[in-house]
Amino acid sequence: MKTQGAGIAVSLGDPAGVGPELLAECWRRRQPGQMPFFAVGGARLLRAAAASRGIDLPVARIADPAEADAAFAGALPVLGELDGEWRAGEPDRDGAALALASLTLAASLAARGEASAIVTGPIAKSRLAAIGFAHPGQTEFVAEACGVVAEDAVMMLAGPSLRTVPLTVHVALAEVPRVLTSALIVRRARIVATALARDFGIAAPRLAIAALNPHAGEDGRMGDEEARIIAPAIAALQAQGIDATGPHPADALFAPRARETFDVALCMYHDQALIPLKTLDFDAGVNVTLGLPTIRTSPDHGTAFAIAGKGLAHPGATLAALTMAGACIRHRRSA
Repeated sequence: MKTQGAGIAVSLGDPAGVGPELLAECWRRRQPGQMPFFAVGGARLLRAAAASRGIDLPVARIADPAEADAAFAGALPVLGELDGEWRAGEPDRDGAALALASLTLAASLAARGEASAIVTGPIAKSRLAAIGFAHPGQTEFVAEACGVVAEDAVMMLAGPSLRTVPLTVHVALAEVPRVLTSALIVRRARIVATALARDFGIAAPRLAIAALNPHAGEDGRMGDEEARIIAPAIAALQAQGIDATGPHPADALFAPRARETFDVALCMYHDQALIPLKTLDFDAGVNVTLGLPTIRTSPDHGTAFAIAGKGLAHPGATLAALTMAGACIRHRRSA
């Protein structure tokens, strides 16, 4: 269990996006007792990005993650010599290369236990793909770095009002019924239940499993996936002692009273999970990867190139990602 490293490693994300300025803002808003974090590279560009928000950012260059704790109170610790130019809203190949180098080092540190967790800054997947990044996203990249197969790295979106898990992620909507299986639901639901107990301190997690079709298929009139795939998976989970219910019609699952009855909603496809989360908790939404030997979180928003450097980006999701990573570290250490 790798949570004994020094502080939280934060990858830069695309330097042309809002990630660097929000990281500087989060350091400015640090609170007493907060879990220390350090940036993986980018000392010069972080100072430039901070200046766009009127922040005179003190930076402490560190050569080892273990130095972050002592430096954090007085300056933002920055590990190593990785750096680049800050050109807000102007993504380019050099920026993508820096984002990938920072992510690679941060993931390696967390996987080796030299950092207590990793928080990943927002990237532009198309920019990374242009320089050879072959993964669907950062979730799969970090999983591979930790020696975990992609199928066992489960994305959870978490905010103050709701937690959701898309059981199929970057899959075309037309392909979801083909990809969805009872085995997939059971496998990922077990990972979710274990992680909620281990990392979030929920002793007996309540899992609400959404239907795929309108009205939960309405007895097969609108599809048979509920009876053929989802209900058998729920029965299997219940037989294993997991508190799983459903299939719940998705149009009613996220109403206020319904949300009181579960700890996480397992959804059948990407937008079924992300639309309610972003509607309710956009400025505090966190992307958490469950099933890893380390802890990984990320703000649940993109690079926002259009507003980078203009002082408009809200730091709430980045603050929430750092706070959640710290809370998960404490839960693991106390287990």
